[in-house]
Amino acid sequence: METCPTRRIRVTGVVQGVGFRPFVSRLARRLGLAGSVANMGSYVEIFLQGDPEKTAEFAVALEKEAPPRADILQVVSDDVAAPPCADFRIAESGFDRSDILVSPDIAICGECLAELYDPADRRYRHPFINCTACGPRLTIQEAVPYDRERTSMKTFPMCEACAHEYHAPASRRYDAQPVCCHDCGPTVYLLDRPERGPAAIRAAREAIIAGKIVAVKGIGGFHLACDAGNADAVRTLRERKRRPAKPFAVMMRSLDAVREYCVVPPEAESLLAGHRKPIVLLPRREDCGLPDELAPSNPTLGVMLPYAPVQHLLFRYDDELDAKMPDALVMTSGNVSGAPIARDDDGARREIAGFCDLILSHDRPILLRADDSVADLFRGEPYMIRRSRGYAPLPFVRSSGRRGSVLALGGELKNTFCLAKNDLYYLSPYIGDMADLRTADALEESAERMQTLFEVRPKRVACDLHPGYFTTQYAEKSGLEVVKVQHHWAHILSCMAENDWTGGPVIGVAFDGTGYGTDGTIWGGELLTCTYTGFERRASVAPFAQAGGDASAREGWRIAGAHLLQSSGEAAFDLARRLELCSEQEMRVLSVMTVKKINCVVSTSAGRLFDAAAAILGLASRSTFEGEAAMKLEFAAMKYAGETPDLCPGAKLYSDNGLFRLDTAEIMKNMVQERLVGASPEMLACAFHRTLAEMTAEACGRIRAETGIDAVALSGGVFQNVLFLEEVLSRLERAGFRVLRHRLVPPNDGGIALGQAAACMEMNALTTT
Repeated sequence: METCPTRRIRVTGVVQGVGFRPFVSRLARRLGLAGSVANMGSYVEIFLQGDPEKTAEFAVALEKEAPPRADILQVVSDDVAAPPCADFRIAESGFDRSDILVSPDIAICGECLAELYDPADRRYRHPFINCTACGPRLTIQEAVPYDRERTSMKTFPMCEACAHEYHAPASRRYDAQPVCCHDCGPTVYLLDRPERGPAAIRAAREAIIAGKIVAVKGIGGFHLACDAGNADAVRTLRERKRRPAKPFAVMMRSLDAVREYCVVPPEAESLLAGHRKPIVLLPRREDCGLPDELAPSNPTLGVMLPYAPVQHLLFRYDDELDAKMPDALVMTSGNVSGAPIARDDDGARREIAGFCDLILSHDRPILLRADDSVADLFRGEPYMIRRSRGYAPLPFVRSSGRRGSVLALGGELKNTFCLAKNDLYYLSPYIGDMADLRTADALEESAERMQTLFEVRPKRVACDLHPGYFTTQYAEKSGLEVVKVQHHWAHILSCMAENDWTGGPVIGVAFDGTGYGTDGTIWGGELLTCTYTGFERRASVAPFAQAGGDASAREGWRIAGAHLLQSSGEAAFDLARRLELCSEQEMRVLSVMTVKKINCVVSTSAGRLFDAAAAILGLASRSTFEGEAAMKLEFAAMKYAGETPDLCPGAKLYSDNGLFRLDTAEIMKNMVQERLVGASPEMLACAFHRTLAEMTAEACGRIRAETGIDAVALSGGVFQNVLFLEEVLSRLERAGFRVLRHRLVPPNDGGIALGQAAACMEMNALTTT
C-alpha cells in the first residue's frame, strides 16, 4: 500500500464538546494540509500531510488559537507513514481506554446570545440554543466518545437544517452534539398544565412579576426563582422552604445590574462574565436597595449571571412584559434542605412542588445533577466554596506517575466524590449532605454513572474513619477493598494534591468543625506533619467539653458555657447570666452533662470555638444553618480595623503528653472579661481572629524547629473565612514558610475526596511495588 510522510499529533485535555475537531479541520484547510482528526475518547488524534513548514505553523496555531473552552493538558507529536489523503476530514470517533476527559457544562456564548434575540434568526427565542462553544456537556453525556448518540439528545433527531449545520465544516455548529432548533429540539412546558413553548415562558414571567415563586429547570437541575426585589416573595420562599436565614443566590440580568447592587472588583467581573459563571460572593453597595431578606445580616450577596438560554428568556422575551420583569431574581437550588437538587419532573412534583406556584420544565433529560458553583475572592483570585457546574469534572493533575484507579467517597457534609485514574483526579459535581437518604441515593447513582463515563472500575474505595457515616457504610458494603483516611489528613492531602505538591512533608493546619480522631475523640483544630503515605499529630487547640451531640454544632452557647464552666467553676452561672448566653436552667443542664459526661465528648474543634466566640459576643448563640455563627463573627471582625488586645498575652502554647496545645481556653476566658467591661463585639471579634492566627503561626514555628519542615498547607472549613485565612497566611509568609492553600478545591468537606483519593493511590503504589 502506498504511504506518504505524515505528522501525527495527539492532544490530551478537554477537547471534546468544545468545538475542537471543527477548529482543527478549519485550521488544516486554511493551511492547505490534508489528513484527518478523530476523537479517541481520551484524546484527539490528528494526522497531517503536506508542506512541512505549514505543518510546523499548524502546531503553533493549534495551541495559540484553540477554542476558548478547550483545556489542553498535553500535546505529543511524532512522524508516521500513512496512506495519502486527498483532503482534510473529521474521521469517525475511535476509542482508547486510557485517560478520559469530559467537558463541564458551558454557559451560553456571545454569538448564540445574539442569535437568541435576533428576530431574523431561525433560533430566535429558542430556549435550547447552543453551538460548539457552549451548551450542556457533562449533564447530558452517557459515555465517551462525546457524540450525539451517547447523549440525552439522541432522542431528538436533527431536522434537515440542523443536520446541514452539524455536517458543514464552515458552520459554528459543525459537530455540535446538542445542536437543535424550534423544529427538532426539546420543549419547555408548565408541569401539569397545558402551556408549552412561548406560552409557558410567558406564564412563568407573569407569575414572577406577580410575586409568585416559580421552579425552573435549567442545565443541571431545578432552581426556585422569584423577584429578588420583592421582600414579601422572598419571605414566602423562606417560609415554604423552612430556610430562615441562609443566604439565597441571586441571578442578575447583566453585569451592569450587578454593578448597580454590588461592589464589583475587576477580577470578579471576569469570573461572573466568563464561560463558567459561578455564584460569586460580592459586597453589597450601601445603596443596594435589595431587601435584607435575601441574606439577613450579611454584607455580601451571592450573585451570578444567566448561563442557560431559558434564564435569559425569563429576563427578556422581547414582549410587553420586559419592562415589568425585575433585573434580579432569587435563583436558589430546587431542593429540600440537605437533599440533592431536583432534576426531573417526578422529583420536582415529589420534592419542591410545595415550595412554588408553578414549575417551568423541559423534556431534555439531565443525566447527572450539577448544582451551581460558588466562589469567593481572595487576593484577586477565585477561592472556591462549592465546586460543581462549570468546573466539574475537570481533573486535577498530579505528577506522581502512579497507575491504577480508586474511588474516594468524600465527607458526610457538602459531599463530592472523586475518581482517580492514573495521574488524573476527577472531582464530582456537588452532591449534598448525607443525612438525607435522597442524597445518599444520589451519591450511589452519580458514582456509578461517572465510573461508566470515565471507564473506571476501581478495586479500592477510600472513605472517612467515622464508623457512623453513610459514606463509610457504603464503602464497607461495596465489595471493594476499603481504605479509611483520617478526616484532617484528607483535608491536608487535598491541599497538597491541588497544588501538585512534590516537595516532601508539610505541616498541615486542618481547622474545621468536627472529624473523627484516631484516639476516639473529636478533632477539629489540628496541626499535623503529613506526607501522602501518613501523618503525625503534632498540635491542636486546647481540648474542651462538647455537650449535646449534633445540637452542639447548632448551638454555640453550649460550647461557650462549657468553657465558662471549665475556667470559672460556680462563677460560670453568673457569667452566663451577665452575657445573656442562655437560660439558668439550660446552664444547669449543661453543667450536669459535662460533669457526668452525658452525651458529651472531648473536642478540639476550631469551628466550634468560632461558634462559642460568636455566642459570648452576643452575635449568635444558635445557628439555623451550618456556619451561620462563624459568618457573623467574621462580618463583625471585618467592621473593625484598629488595634486589638492580645487575648492570650502569656505563653500561647503548652505541652500535653507530647502534643503542643494552643491555649484557646485562655482566649475564651479573656474575651469574656473584655466583653463584660464593655469592649465592643467588633473589636473582640477581630482580636479573636488575630490571636488565634498568632497561636497558629507560633505552633507552626515550633513544629518547624523540631522537624525542619518549612512548608505549611492550610485546609478545613474554617479557612472559608477569608479574614482568618489572611491573618494566618500573612503571618506564616512573614515567618518564611512556603504556604500551600486552596484555590479551585473547596477548603471545606467538599474537597476532602481529593485527599482521600491521593492517599488511596499511594497505597495502590505501595502494594504493587
